Amino acid sequence: MTHGVEREAQPPAPEEVGLKANAIGFLDALVIGLNATSPAYSLAAVIGAVVALVGVYAPGVVLASFVPMLLIASAFYYLNKADQDAGTTFSWVTRAMGPWAGWLGGWAIMMTGVLVVGSLADVAVRFGLLAVNLDDWADNEAIRQPLAVFVIIALTALCVIGTEASARVQRVLILAQVAFLLVFAIVAISRVYADNGLPDSIEPSWSWLNPFGEGGSPLTGGLLLGVFMYWGWESAVNLTEEVEDSATAPGRAGIWSTILLLVTYLSVCIAVVAYAGTTFLAENADEEESIFALLANEAMGGWDWVVLLAVSTSAFASTQTTIIPASRTALSMARRGALPRQFARINPRFRTPDIATWWVAAVAIVWYVVVNQISENALFDSLTALSLLIAFYYALTGVACAVYYRRHLTESARNFFLIGVGPLVGAGLLAWLLVESVRDMADPENSYSGDSWLGLGPPLVIGIGITAVGVAIMLLWRVRSAAFWSERRGVVDPALVPRKSAAGKES
Repeated sequence: MTHGVEREAQPPAPEEVGLKANAIGFLDALVIGLNATSPAYSLAAVIGAVVALVGVYAPGVVLASFVPMLLIASAFYYLNKADQDAGTTFSWVTRAMGPWAGWLGGWAIMMTGVLVVGSLADVAVRFGLLAVNLDDWADNEAIRQPLAVFVIIALTALCVIGTEASARVQRVLILAQVAFLLVFAIVAISRVYADNGLPDSIEPSWSWLNPFGEGGSPLTGGLLLGVFMYWGWESAVNLTEEVEDSATAPGRAGIWSTILLLVTYLSVCIAVVAYAGTTFLAENADEEESIFALLANEAMGGWDWVVLLAVSTSAFASTQTTIIPASRTALSMARRGALPRQFARINPRFRTPDIATWWVAAVAIVWYVVVNQISENALFDSLTALSLLIAFYYALTGVACAVYYRRHLTESARNFFLIGVGPLVGAGLLAWLLVESVRDMADPENSYSGDSWLGLGPPLVIGIGITAVGVAIMLLWRVRSAAFWSERRGVVDPALVPRKSAAGKES
């Protein structure tokens, strides 16, 4: 396959050969992309805070947050057509913008997995215990945290065993959580129109879809939370080397994931706002993911376990799928010499990157356990720091797309808007949100704990710390192994550029 990179082709090392080609199809990739976002958990964790910021216009903010995600999904689609590499952002940015930017993009992806995996496993255990009426166990850290560590280990083993096995589990989990969410939304809306909702329930209105209803800083804060809700859909593209029709199917799965997420998020968000009302949601915004536990009990009575299981299965699924981008990125970086070669090992039996996968899990467990010893608020603060890393590597990918295809953007209107302008606009929006995030996180009062670390908010300190560690490791590895940094930027193979044939069909 031609990747259009101006460097000598080198024979792959034995450990580089082995990711199982054609292991899963488009539908499995789509399911993995959806599950990686953890729809039920993301809604539960974010919706109260969004409503506290923008009131009834929360559905509009969810809609507006979709725009940069779709534009960046377009960048993922076209970059994957040119380069089917499991490292996605790392590989593409390296080829388009050079090894320094590429390495930092890869580091950001790996660290997002480390920061969030423990929290997801914790939520999966907590809501699973609540669903079976073991509330005391759910509140007991001595029970919940070891169970969360066990969940991480078990799901990591499943990732190592094989992509097909992972995909089969993911199908069940996505069907379960979407079904549970739809049941909840239908029940909640029906109770609103039957005048049987909470005291402050209100009937939905088309005006709720206006993201500029509140405007100003509330809109900015809501969009930041919205980006977190959609984050993760690109996991499907990280499996590009293992998906049938790898040049187009993973990218299409990423785009369709964002669209299906939009439909799901809007439906549930409208139902929640209508049933509970803005006052109830704003007053309970600090409950984070527990907001669904409160609403489920109110709306569904003895059937509240349905919604609790939705959040639990969502977090279980995302715990597993979040390991995938981090491990595949580490694999790709090691193959190119940007990390130690051990991370490029492929298990000869299961044909998955076993060492990279277990390392991601091990670091994530250490982070989860250590940060929890500081405080539960510190764990939440580390999740807030995610928005910095997410906005960074998404924006970097958008810019890389336009740079990579720069010689072909004026060949057609399609190229100009879908490959050039669209990704750049998406990158610009995310860069703006990144700057606003830094400003917001600088104030300690905006953190979960309210504590001051070095005069700044803990999330910003965590984000800066992770970036500093990444730069230090990058410089150290540059001294130890210079081969990766000698790569030259790539050019696009003209055969990969979308064009119209004489019959008017895209080639």
